[in-house]
Amino acid sequence: MTDTTHATILVVDDAPDSLRFLTDTLEGEGYAVRIARDGQAALDSLAAELPDLVLMDAMMPGIDGFETTRRIKADPALASVPVIFMTGLSETENVVDGLAAGGVDYVKKPIVLAELLARLKVHLGNARIAAGAKGALDASNRPLVALDGEGRILWTTPKSAGILLTRFGAGVGDRLPPALAGQLQRLAQGEARVKQDFPGGRVEFAVVAVKGEERHYRVTETLEGADEKLLAQRHALTEREAEVLLWISRGKANREISEILGISPRTVNKHLEQIFEKMGIENRASAAAAAVKTLAH
Repeated sequence: MTDTTHATILVVDDAPDSLRFLTDTLEGEGYAVRIARDGQAALDSLAAELPDLVLMDAMMPGIDGFETTRRIKADPALASVPVIFMTGLSETENVVDGLAAGGVDYVKKPIVLAELLARLKVHLGNARIAAGAKGALDASNRPLVALDGEGRILWTTPKSAGILLTRFGAGVGDRLPPALAGQLQRLAQGEARVKQDFPGGRVEFAVVAVKGEERHYRVTETLEGADEKLLAQRHALTEREAEVLLWISRGKANREISEILGISPRTVNKHLEQIFEKMGIENRASAAAAAVKTLAH
């Protein structure tokens, strides 16, 4: 079972007695507790440091719990934090409102401690498993985004979240630009990628899974000069040697490389000799294969 000890809980409630009661209870169970008296204070606290879970009072003056949660889930940097609602409201529409806002669960006041603690453990465990899985995807160079049929972002791995926010200003719950969303919907698994060019680089999307209306795409950002830098680092090459190796991997002949880089064919040959020696290989084909493998991973 996933260990949930040493977790930090942010308790958001405008009632001092409720805050005191929950703080004493949770600290007694080994949790670290932070408190916020209203929605804006909760958002400020989250921006300063992410907790592992938020206990959110639904009804508060100013920004209520529902709107606070919607803002949390709209921010890619905060969206992964699970939110459990606490409230005396018990009508079905109130429960639906809480879940629609992005809450993972709903507990009624007066709170039953055994029930609350059990729910905390379950959701903390689920959140840590999900975070570990998404982090593993990024670590294995598989940043993913899941979209619905309208191009709305359902979830992302941390790395893809940064790319989407920087390039498209979009986070979980947002829609990608209509033209891009349409292209992605028409992209079948195994087909060529959809590319979006930006000054200094590009972002590429490739379908990796289709589950009903939910589609998973691998997101790749390539910056100008990034391939050369990667080849240089992986194979201990100079900047110029890495440039020569990159064009070799793209099937260019020596004369073509000399024209592209503005150097003589003789100089290209000298660089090739150094590349072969440093990489421990004997010919162009082996160098090209090694470069392609490096760039693919």
